Amino acid sequence: MINVLLPLISTVIDRVVPDKNGANKAKQAIEAELIANATQLNLAQAETNKIEAAHRSIWVAGWRPALGWVSALSFAWIFLLAPITQWVLLLTGNTVVLPVLQSDILLELTFALLGLAGLRTYEKQKGLSK
Repeated sequence: MINVLLPLISTVIDRVVPDKNGANKAKQAIEAELIANATQLNLAQAETNKIEAAHRSIWVAGWRPALGWVSALSFAWIFLLAPITQWVLLLTGNTVVLPVLQSDILLELTFALLGLAGLRTYEKQKGLSK
């Protein structure tokens, strides 16, 4: 989200603030504030995750592992089981068409589960985190 907002904000600041030094300082301040807010949101989400994971009920603590297993099984189906099964079916003369899963949605879900967002990379590139 930061990568989308910063160019827009920079354009507005360049038009509004005539002084280049002032504009650069304003851009840096806004960038730092956006990163600080995103970090606070991530910390709050991490705390929520800890509380949910510690819950005794499967309906509270079990949804993340369930999504993880569904993702793992779906990847196994898409990249291993379906091609091998289709090959075996063709060798035995069967013309059964196996279901095809939408891998783009699955990849989005897996990236979200693994926390592979652009923010962490952005922070590392800017030297804002270790």
